[in-house]
Amino acid sequence: MAKYYDVHPDNPQPRTIRQVVDLVRGDGLIVYPTDSCFALGCRLGNKEGMDRIREIRHLDSGHHFTLVCRDFAQLGQFVHLGNAVFRAVKAATPGSYTFILPATKEVPRRLLHPKKKTVGVRIPEHSVVQALLTELGEPLLSSTLLLPGDAEPMTQGWEIKERLDHVVDAVVDSGDCGTEPTTVVDFSDGEPEVVRVGAGDPSRFA
Repeated sequence: MAKYYDVHPDNPQPRTIRQVVDLVRGDGLIVYPTDSCFALGCRLGNKEGMDRIREIRHLDSGHHFTLVCRDFAQLGQFVHLGNAVFRAVKAATPGSYTFILPATKEVPRRLLHPKKKTVGVRIPEHSVVQALLTELGEPLLSSTLLLPGDAEPMTQGWEIKERLDHVVDAVVDSGDCGTEPTTVVDFSDGEPEVVRVGAGDPSRFA
């Protein structure tokens, strides 16, 4: 049965944040809020957690997982950024964008796109996830909480707890965080290609 944490959206309680992070460090799988919608998340090295996300969402091997990073310094450890890409990504973060970029050796092979050797990265603008990332000290391996057969992500923490009670370890709820996932921009070839239009304004990458 999943634990349920009610967290203040602007001033997350440090004790609760520590409890959630302890669970993540113990290879737990959590549902947590972001600046676009709820996401599934686990520790970067948690292979079982990654498999559980695949199972919950029915994902194939071509799916890009996302490394949700605290800041630009952390993001830079996991992806290669040329000068022009660096400027474009920096100008749009933090925010509701996911960027597909060539991965560095810091990223476990199993997380890479099998053909492109790329990974998704993002820096969210949300107090709760920022508190989690600061306490954890490393990125969260994440995927949007969009369940098979659903037209859009769930927005209510209690509903998520009800539906996923036996397949996740905790639900972190800080209120409604919307139904629009991030805008996804693919920089695999150095030029921006908007592959999904979501919460972030795509026109800056047109």
